[in-house]
Amino acid sequence: MIPQKWDEETDVVVIGFGGAGVATAVTAYDLGAKVTILEKAPKGRHGGNTRVAAQGYLNSSSAEEAATYLRALCGPYPVPEEMITTWAHEMCLNNEWLASLGGDPQEHQHPPAGIEFPELPGAFSSHKFHDGPKLGYGLTWDRFESFVLERDIAVHYESPARELIQHPETKEILGVRAEKDGRFFLLKARRGVVLTCGGFENNQALIRTYLTGVPYCYPSGSPYNEGDGIPMAQAVGADLWHMNNFAGPSMALKVPEFPATLSMQPLHFSKEFPGGMIVVGPDGRRFGDEKFKTRHGKVPANGTWRALQVPCPMYMIFDHPLMQAGPLYNKEPNRGWTAMMDRYDWSDDNSAELARGWIKRADTLEDLAAIIGVDPAALRETVDRWNEQVGKGADSDHGRKLMLNRLSEAPFYAVELSPSMINTQGGPRRNERAEVLRPDGRPIPRLYSAGELGSIYSYLYQGTGNIGECLGFGRIAGRNVAAEEEWT
Repeated sequence: MIPQKWDEETDVVVIGFGGAGVATAVTAYDLGAKVTILEKAPKGRHGGNTRVAAQGYLNSSSAEEAATYLRALCGPYPVPEEMITTWAHEMCLNNEWLASLGGDPQEHQHPPAGIEFPELPGAFSSHKFHDGPKLGYGLTWDRFESFVLERDIAVHYESPARELIQHPETKEILGVRAEKDGRFFLLKARRGVVLTCGGFENNQALIRTYLTGVPYCYPSGSPYNEGDGIPMAQAVGADLWHMNNFAGPSMALKVPEFPATLSMQPLHFSKEFPGGMIVVGPDGRRFGDEKFKTRHGKVPANGTWRALQVPCPMYMIFDHPLMQAGPLYNKEPNRGWTAMMDRYDWSDDNSAELARGWIKRADTLEDLAAIIGVDPAALRETVDRWNEQVGKGADSDHGRKLMLNRLSEAPFYAVELSPSMINTQGGPRRNERAEVLRPDGRPIPRLYSAGELGSIYSYLYQGTGNIGECLGFGRIAGRNVAAEEEWT
């Protein structure tokens, strides 16, 4: 039903204050629309994954080459050609847009650095940029956020959207039912609503439903990304796409004290630690190269790519020299929610984490196996085989090249690891105008989306591409929603 009375009115409602929300809100506002942002997180913890990413956004040097690269990235999961060409065009404009607002685009390195799949055609059109004279984690987000704060754009923090209000006959989206201060309020959108509320990295039910190979998975980014936009869009007739694609998994520590994962240095950094380390599954056996650098969770498989296969639970097993070498966790606030927002101060000697129970210790491997619930004989056999191969100078089982050290000096330690991800790519399907589509391909009137929620990436992902897409499709959504006639 159409509400007889609204608590608040605006032209455009933007649901989510991350990179896509910024681009949408600023674009619509500068075109003359009154804009209100609904943000689920408290003030200071907003920003979504954009705030805690590695602070790079994509700017392409050639629209033609960028389109070629995206077609190759999509591979066996193609997206419509008009989406590809629109995306490629906008990716060449990100720097221009940022500079027009007073930003200072700077390339990470030159020639292009961090190209995810250099073997694919068009790859070298990708360029990673940040704002300002130095690459500082959080500084690019500060610039994005300033564009909103310096404009008369209303922001409601701790105000999650719960329902899209739809005209029963025309199917137009008229506004939003949101929650704030323990009550619902109705926000009228005279021109339209734009969903920019991120993916479902912190929604275990959606993870089990849509992602293959992981019975559970936890975010390294914003814990407020719980997939709220998906049921809201479905309820008004939206189609979904790319729901099985995600940037992950990696292996990380997840503890109840924090909503996002903690990255273990011996796994994810190139530093050569002393001491021995392996990772085993619930059967006590190794299952892969623990130091293999995935391409945002994807690994080569028979001429294709697939998500890294990880058993659950899994355990990082290591010895006393590694325990004594320094903190097992990277304490620098360079990326990820726990490091940048919660700022957990891991102890230099790992003693606090041992006391918390995050690290398990035993005098023998057999006792350690009993503590973590794996077969003692299997774990002993696995460690003995690892030590034998290290002695021969090669990991003949899985081809690991880094940290080839014997795991032999007691006491022994274990950390339970969980699958972790940067972000999901699925959500409501959109078209080249950023309109949300029904299953028959028709747009839902006055409903748009941008960013990670329903991303264009269907298969492989180029780093910095999500924030680049946030900016590009945010601008498209902002232009088109601002051009809507006000409904009466």
